[in-house]
Amino acid sequence: MAGKQDTPKQYDESSFRVLKGLEPVRERPGMYTRTDSPAHIIQEVIDNAADEALAGFAKKIHVALHLDGSVTVADDGRGIPVGLHPEEGVPVVVLAYTRLHAGGKFDKREGNSAYAFSGGLHGVGVSVTNALSTRIEVEVRRDGKIHRIDFSDGGETISEVRIEGDCGRQSGTRVRAWPDAKYFESPRVPMGELERLLRSKAVLLSGVSVRLDVEQPGGTMQSKTWTYPEGLAGYLKELAGDVDAVAPIFTAEKYAGKDDSSFAPGEGAAWALAWFEAAVPSESYVNLIPTVNGGTHESGLRAGVFEAMKSFIDHHTLLPRGVKLQQEDVCGRMSFVLSARLLDPQFQGQVKEKLNSREAVKLVSSQLRDPFEIWLNNHVDAGKAIAELSIKQALARQKSAQKVEKKKTSGVAVLPGKLSDCESEDIADNELFLVEGDSAGGSAKMARNKETQAILPLRGKVQNAWEIDPDRLFANAEIHDIAVALGVDAHKADSDVDLSGLRYGKVVIMSDADVDGAHIQTLLLTLFFRHFPKLIERGHVYVAQPPLYRVDVPAQGKKRPPRRLYALDEGELTAIRDRLEKEGFRPDAIDVGRFKGLGEMNPDQLRETTMDPATRRVLPVKVRGGAQQDTLKMFTLLMGKGEASGRRAWMEEKGDSVEADV
Repeated sequence: MAGKQDTPKQYDESSFRVLKGLEPVRERPGMYTRTDSPAHIIQEVIDNAADEALAGFAKKIHVALHLDGSVTVADDGRGIPVGLHPEEGVPVVVLAYTRLHAGGKFDKREGNSAYAFSGGLHGVGVSVTNALSTRIEVEVRRDGKIHRIDFSDGGETISEVRIEGDCGRQSGTRVRAWPDAKYFESPRVPMGELERLLRSKAVLLSGVSVRLDVEQPGGTMQSKTWTYPEGLAGYLKELAGDVDAVAPIFTAEKYAGKDDSSFAPGEGAAWALAWFEAAVPSESYVNLIPTVNGGTHESGLRAGVFEAMKSFIDHHTLLPRGVKLQQEDVCGRMSFVLSARLLDPQFQGQVKEKLNSREAVKLVSSQLRDPFEIWLNNHVDAGKAIAELSIKQALARQKSAQKVEKKKTSGVAVLPGKLSDCESEDIADNELFLVEGDSAGGSAKMARNKETQAILPLRGKVQNAWEIDPDRLFANAEIHDIAVALGVDAHKADSDVDLSGLRYGKVVIMSDADVDGAHIQTLLLTLFFRHFPKLIERGHVYVAQPPLYRVDVPAQGKKRPPRRLYALDEGELTAIRDRLEKEGFRPDAIDVGRFKGLGEMNPDQLRETTMDPATRRVLPVKVRGGAQQDTLKMFTLLMGKGEASGRRAWMEEKGDSVEADV
């Protein structure tokens, strides 16, 4: 004991550590970039060159992989400014490479923006490349001179900007980076991924030549060059290969003009789409950034295509009686290449693989619908071929649903009276929302899509089902109603249960973003994990994430109408405030409201944030691979009746890591 008293843990002013400059990136690289390989930090440099091309100032992008693991990226754009920043008093090139949240892409107001449409909006771009590299050399050709600056030791050591000669009328930027292997699982950029990225830039930047050189052991270079004179249509043909198209490729683009009241000038999309006999991959981009996980712009494309096709089919009376067309019937066999331009895109995560901007749904669908409808009516045979394929899909879906119906109606279960069921019987589309409370249930009923979304309001808290005997499970009215609505019997994890009676493909737990809501969520997850484990195992259970805050942003001139943004938590609210401040809004001009619960949201807000598949946030519930026993132990500790002392000890040990909303 004496030893412990001699060396007490100090907790005073000296205990606090402030991370400065690029230190946060080196401390937690996974928060800023992918750490499997340096692919993303090199992509940040390539994106800067592509943004110059997108803005119309560069015609060539050249990437070289060197034997020593370094990568060079060069363009013939304007060259990054090397003069002093008017407020900071240091060269702009130094700011770009050493300061987080600094760049030429935040200021979107007319006349002040270097890049109206760009993928870089987090402001951590090449500064992260610098932080995670042993060395970076930047050569800028600008104003008739060749300027050079070097960074080393993760951006801690910076040379002077020096002039190394004349360049006449040439301009451009050449960056060579040596990624620091200690931050990455693999020290080399994966060749396949890099080639896909560069090819996509060539596809999207019409008239721009993209070249990749790979240095060979003998000192020679192996080169590949990509140019696509046919643009998106040529690329879609390449993706399709030998697969036959049902109708010709439809390719077009449409961008908002100066008089557009909904969108800023230049916002819009370019696309190529077609229907094929067999599966052909699709690709989408936002401001040239590949969105490999899709997002709201893809939802907008499908919505626009569906509305145009429905209108065409109605106009030509092609739909047989009793057949109801759904979006998946029309878009299931469609492949596309989509390139959207958004003034202020919101991505999920720093690596920008999924677009979250809610306005992108309306933007892409509104820009695409009319041109596609005109094209269909000018190519009636092609339109009828696509319609025929869509109707065939709808008939197959309905036939499949009827098979399930026969099995289901043979039972004697009567659906609970408080269930607001959906019209569709296709479990691939159907969703059941388990909603906390009658008032939220009422809002959810008004907010839902009656075709595919069902609502079951839960009165009060569901019973803790961890230690209930399966034979006594349905004595509880709420649990009985959930089981009957789902159409699945309670079962054990190791049993061979029949899920053919399942009535919904997704079960979404929707509770308030507070302590009571978290408790209800835990009780429902306990019920599913203990008594319906196959639903979790097969990916049917989800948890909705309603926002805690609503942010009303005033109009910014004629081109930027008022906006409403939502924040999941304090962290997102802070990020939104910072971004709006960068856009030029005063903090007192922004109105922030806090939702007390789901019942307080009006149906439009509930639909947009929590229920519409295009714009909501829901998390799938899964058990991590190999963690079944650990999960079982944790549930027993937290939910078991005889575990009070163990729970207390666990809370005393872990209590300081909880963020409680008290």
